[in-house]
Amino acid sequence: MTGQIGGIVLGAGLVAAVATALLWSRVALLGVSARPARAATWATLAMAVLACAVLEVALVGHDFSIRYVAENGGRDVPLYYTVTSLWAALDGSLLLWLLVLAGCAVVVGGRRPERSGPLQPYAMAVIGVVAVFFFALTYFAANPFTAVSPVPADGPGPNPLLREHPAMGVHPPLLYAGYIGLVVPFAYGVAALLAGRTDRLSVTVVRRWTLVSWVLLTGGITLGAWWSYAVLGWGGYWAWDPVENASLLPWLTATALLHTLLAGRRTPALRSWTIALACSSFLLVLVGTFLTRSGAVASVHAFTASPLGPMLLGFVLLSVAVVLGLLVSRSGTAAAANPSPLLARESVMLGNAVLMVAVAAIVLTGTLFPLLVQAVQGHRAAVGPGYFNRAAVPVALVVLLLMGLAPLLRPGRAADLRDLRVPAFAGLAVAAVIGMLSRPGVLALAAFALGAYVLTGLAQSLVRRRGDLRRWGWMTAHAGIAVVAVGVAASSAYTVSSERQLRAGESITVGGVTARLETVDRLGAANGMRVRVRLALGGDAGGTSEPQLRYYPARDLTVSVPAIRSGVTGDVYATVLGAAPDGTGATVRLAVNPLVWLVWLGGGMTALGALTAAVRAPSRRRSPSPSPETPVPVGAA
Repeated sequence: MTGQIGGIVLGAGLVAAVATALLWSRVALLGVSARPARAATWATLAMAVLACAVLEVALVGHDFSIRYVAENGGRDVPLYYTVTSLWAALDGSLLLWLLVLAGCAVVVGGRRPERSGPLQPYAMAVIGVVAVFFFALTYFAANPFTAVSPVPADGPGPNPLLREHPAMGVHPPLLYAGYIGLVVPFAYGVAALLAGRTDRLSVTVVRRWTLVSWVLLTGGITLGAWWSYAVLGWGGYWAWDPVENASLLPWLTATALLHTLLAGRRTPALRSWTIALACSSFLLVLVGTFLTRSGAVASVHAFTASPLGPMLLGFVLLSVAVVLGLLVSRSGTAAAANPSPLLARESVMLGNAVLMVAVAAIVLTGTLFPLLVQAVQGHRAAVGPGYFNRAAVPVALVVLLLMGLAPLLRPGRAADLRDLRVPAFAGLAVAAVIGMLSRPGVLALAAFALGAYVLTGLAQSLVRRRGDLRRWGWMTAHAGIAVVAVGVAASSAYTVSSERQLRAGESITVGGVTARLETVDRLGAANGMRVRVRLALGGDAGGTSEPQLRYYPARDLTVSVPAIRSGVTGDVYATVLGAAPDGTGATVRLAVNPLVWLVWLGGGMTALGALTAAVRAPSRRRSPSPSPETPVPVGAA
């Protein structure tokens, strides 16, 4: 019965989404009242909320007659992870996707036209079309409410990796909200192209939604890296995995979009570039959705293989074709450029935007290359971290260089190179000291130097011109990026590790830390078995460490749970790789990861700083939109 109700609600949501797209199109083309369209938008959200609620009731109530619950629920799963199981697998995660998408539609469609700009009806029609696709995809191809027979007495629970860390309740919703929030800049960009009035793009709306989405993506990516570091057991936090790259791509283009919006306030010629970036950011979200949900790539972060691949790929290709066609057809509408001096702030910000797009292109190429090779030659080529480190990291370092310049420059005026003396000296001094004391490698040394250069420049800028809280927010966000760069460089260049088979009383020494194996305990659990290894730490760390192996028979999966002891200088990261059946020994991997906490600190600074800038954005800077009450006819010149 619960499954039938859920299916009906999901079908009603599809009908409401179709009505939303059609009614907003009618408002855009005919200029009629938007009240029925807003009602349809609210109905779409109501059906998405109800669908999620029905599935949550089924999960909490252990209704194993529903396939999704039978595959992802379990009586021994704690309530917290039972609730978060809603987005633990493909079908349920699409419900969360629909919920956030419908919520965004209500927020955009419910605002007064004078605050949303004259293109609001067109943008809402575009969002409605996106909602129709995802409702149809969920209802026809990934319906979580389908029945299962015979009904099992219990389920295996979610993937064990998804119930080993409380971030499961925060990371996916954060990331989804960041992804889907980019549909609004996309919709306004497409709306401007459809109407043939790129000059009437509501820059304020695009900037606000891009900034909020960027903050959410920053928080989601940082939290995801921390979660990976704490759970997966390999000792790192970023592996250039295809799904990791899929989250990074829209973040990069959204960053470029924010810089272009700021630089383009005095340069109308950048409007087409702004629209292209706004569209590209959400198109990359769709590419990431395809990679994550099609089974096309092998990743610990991806969902299992599904039949959604061709449908998602078709929608991605169609969307790209439509956007490219519109961009080409409207390419002649841009205004003439008003060039700024080479070292004016606008020029530096635009340079950074171009470099961000270049990094995104490099990452996208490396991510899609194996799929293209497989499609053409029938076998999949491997693109490892080495490609990304060699191709993307040097460009990212140039981004850091320009990022340190921008706060010292004035809008529209050439730079006074004397302002760069103190930051440049700080960077060179740090490089000289670190280079004499160690050999971190060229890229890591450059990251240390540029991090010091950026942080010194930001401090100098704040001392000279403190500004309001909004300026402090942006400065904090940029400082966070520099801190992340230093943390990545330190943890990459100076991490040391070793693994060894130990018997009780034997020890392993890594980076000044000694770990002595004390006991190997086999413990029973309600949902499987655990092997707990107790290590006594000596040297610089001290204390004990207890990594574990956990076996989940319902999924026939063994998970290595690391033990992490964090300190000011770094982390001691212990993992058990195997244990002797008689409990007399274990294979242990011990790593010392210096300053990895700077990555989490910097990510938090970046997100919180940008959030501060967003909430304190002064209303006087809003870009006025002429005649907001009157929709722009399609094809208007």
